[in-house]
Amino acid sequence: MTKRIHVAVGIITNSAGEILLAKRPDHLHQGGKWEFPGGKVETGETVTQALIRELKEEVALNVTDSQPFMALSFDYPDKQVLLDIHSVTEFNGIAKGLEGQLIAWVTKTDLTNYDFPEANKPILEKILAQ
Repeated sequence: MTKRIHVAVGIITNSAGEILLAKRPDHLHQGGKWEFPGGKVETGETVTQALIRELKEEVALNVTDSQPFMALSFDYPDKQVLLDIHSVTEFNGIAKGLEGQLIAWVTKTDLTNYDFPEANKPILEKILAQ
């Protein structure tokens, strides 16, 4: 039986309208691809709590407000993911890759130049359609 992983994802947009991306470490599932930062929702956490915790741990940002953006399920051959995506425009701090990962602030038009995991394609389509 494949495992379903519940993931809180942040589409973090700065005041210049750029979106924060993080590169997955090569040794991880979908390693070497770019993604919107976030992480697993732990037992007993809400999506918002998980998003705040993960973005602080991963990219050193303190989220002060977020709005639901979309949710989607995606089945990889080896695992299933449920992505709960939130739009984040209210935060403090300066983004940095606290786990050694590369990060980049990218304009909306440049998003198509990055290699994303398959599960992220519907998110990209929705962002680009706005």
